Amino acid sequence: MNGPYKGDWVGLGIIKIGTCVGPVGLLSTLKTLQLFSIKIKMGKNEVMVDEIPFPSQFMMNTKPLPLMGHGITDIEIHFLQIKFTAIGVYLDPEIVTHLQQWKGKTWAELTENDEFFEAVVNAPVDKFLRVVVIKEIKGSQYGVQLESAVRDRLAEVDKYEEEEEEALEKIVEFFQSKYFKKDSVITFSFPATSRSAKISFAIEGKEDSEIEVENANVVEMMKKWYLGGSRGVSPTTISSLANNLSVELSK
Repeated sequence: MNGPYKGDWVGLGIIKIGTCVGPVGLLSTLKTLQLFSIKIKMGKNEVMVDEIPFPSQFMMNTKPLPLMGHGITDIEIHFLQIKFTAIGVYLDPEIVTHLQQWKGKTWAELTENDEFFEAVVNAPVDKFLRVVVIKEIKGSQYGVQLESAVRDRLAEVDKYEEEEEEALEKIVEFFQSKYFKKDSVITFSFPATSRSAKISFAIEGKEDSEIEVENANVVEMMKKWYLGGSRGVSPTTISSLANNLSVELSK
């Protein structure tokens, strides 16, 4: 798993299974298997992703955002799957109006199309990510991995300057003293009307903590960490998102 994006989570043992080099058909098959290997149960007001409940919608700026994608981060070691987090992606339904050029594409075609996910990231609509811890880790580990993933992406497009470094240091400091117990929740709020973002951390029995990230370049790359197509940290989430957006685009 060499290369800048084929293992953003190697430090935590999370490897993006399915991003191996090979024929496109094989890649699609691997991602398909991942998507449907997750235990998903639909309820009236929630979706169970690997036994973790996700609300079917989330209120942001007084507007309900439906759950448009979900998946996990994991690693397979000697045929044993170790799961780290479950992810839910909530998007303003208006995003479909910004994706019309992909109307008629299948979910498999969208899953392989990084330009499509670039448009998802850049669409001027509210976006909300809910990440639930499955396997306990230190908050410092998560913070360092986020920093590394964002820094690498910024450096690649020559946007890593002092301001971006300072913003990332604040994020690392925010997570430094935290411990991610099972069922802890990290959320990312990306409002359409702002270039900033909010990260929050919640654990049962303690008051929620929150940080605002004001650097637009860092905010963009955080979105790409989770929503960045083939470079996203969770292939299952990318596949699910492509599937649901394909359905919405076909209406």
